[in-house]
Amino acid sequence: MTSEPEESVRLQGFGEMTLRTAIATVMLLAPRERAEAAIFRVRDGVRLASSEIAELATEWEIAPAAEIRSPGLVPDQHWSDIVRGMVREAPLPSLIVAFLVGVLVARR
Repeated sequence: MTSEPEESVRLQGFGEMTLRTAIATVMLLAPRERAEAAIFRVRDGVRLASSEIAELATEWEIAPAAEIRSPGLVPDQHWSDIVRGMVREAPLPSLIVAFLVGVLVARR
């Protein structure tokens, strides 16, 4: 079955888009997620086979994203990012208590 790059498809978990955009999105996913990705044609609801997705990606010169394997290649987190992540996950009452303690310490 021939596939047009501007054909409307639905990428599971991402919504409706063109076939070229869906394949480019799939190629950006991690290898395990890429294998589980499902693209359905809007016109008839048929799911594209993973071999067809790989073939179209090669034909349209869409390369898969590189996988980071070395911990040395992962950027270090800065303290501000770590604290921001902790604040996002903290429950509201503990944030209020921390704020009040901060106010008391700042007044001394």
